[in-house]
Amino acid sequence: MTFQPVIPAVLVVLVVLAFVGLAVWCLVRRPDARLAWSVRLALVVACGAVLLRPGIPGTSETLATEVDILLVVDTTASIVAEDWDVDRPRLEGVREDVQRIVNQYPGARFGLITFDADAVVRVPLTTDTTALVTSLSVLRPEVTANSRGSSIGAAASLLQRTLQSAASVNPERARMVFYFGDGEQTGSGQPESFAGSATEVSGGAVLGYGTAAGGPMRTTTAGVDGPGDYIEYQGERALSKIDPANLERIAGQLGVPYQERSADTRLVLPSAPTTATTTQGATESIVDLTWIVALVVVALLALELARIAGFMADAASVRRARGGAA
Repeated sequence: MTFQPVIPAVLVVLVVLAFVGLAVWCLVRRPDARLAWSVRLALVVACGAVLLRPGIPGTSETLATEVDILLVVDTTASIVAEDWDVDRPRLEGVREDVQRIVNQYPGARFGLITFDADAVVRVPLTTDTTALVTSLSVLRPEVTANSRGSSIGAAASLLQRTLQSAASVNPERARMVFYFGDGEQTGSGQPESFAGSATEVSGGAVLGYGTAAGGPMRTTTAGVDGPGDYIEYQGERALSKIDPANLERIAGQLGVPYQERSADTRLVLPSAPTTATTTQGATESIVDLTWIVALVVVALLALELARIAGFMADAASVRRARGGAA
C-alpha cells in the first residue's frame, strides 16, 4: 500500500486524530447516541484516508511500434463527394479512419502523402501524431477551377521513393501503407502502378470511400471560404462514384487487402508486423484506490443526512401537534 497525500501527511494525521478524539469522547459521554457518533467516527477516518490517497504499486509496459506507416490520401474534388454517412463529405470518413489507425499503432512513425494532379509529401515520417492529425484537419481538396483530371496512381512514384528512402535510413524498421481513395480515374491513359513499392511494404490496406449510387460534389477555392455550389454536368449535379475494381487493383499491386468503407462498418486493421512491435520498457505505476474510500464517505454522509432528515421530520411533527393542541 502506498500513499500520495493531497496535503502533508503529518497535517492529515494531526487533524484526523483531533476529530477522532472528539468522536471517542462523545461516544463515552453520550451512550444514547453511540450509533450516530460511531458513524461520525468512521466518517472522520474515511475522510482522512481520502486525503492520504491510498494506492497499490504496480508496473506497466510501454510498447513502441517499430514501423513506418505511410498514408496516401486522394485529394481530388471527389474526396468531398457527399455520400459518407448519408450526406457527409468522404474526407470526414478519411479523417476518422486515420485517427483509428494512429490509435492502433502507438509509437509508430507516420507520414502523409496527398495526390490530385500531383503528389506531395505533406508530413514527413514523424512520431508527432498531433502534426499529422492537424495537417489532415486543415486538408482541402484541389481547387475545382484548376482540376484537369487526375490519376489514381499519381502518388505511385513518390510513394516508392519515400519507402526506399526510409528503408535506406532505417532498414530494420517495417513499413506499412494505407491508401485512401474512391478509385475514380478521371485522367487520360492508364493509371500508374504501385507494384514497385510492394517489396518495401510489410502490411497496410487500400480503403475505398464512396457509394455505387454516387455523391454530389461542391466546388472548392483557394480561399478560406466554405464549400461552394454543387458541381453540375449537363444541367444536373455531377456525381462521383466509387470504383472498387480500380481500388482492388491497387491493393493487389501493393500486396495488401482492400476494404470498402462506410460509416456503419468497422475498420479492420492488420496487426503490426511481428518484428515491429517491441517492449520499450516497464514503468512504475500506482493504482489509485481513493475512489473506493470516497464511496465509503458518500455512504456515511448519506446515513448522517438520513438521520438529520429524521430529526427534522420529528420536530415538524411535534410543532404541528402543539399547534393543533393550541
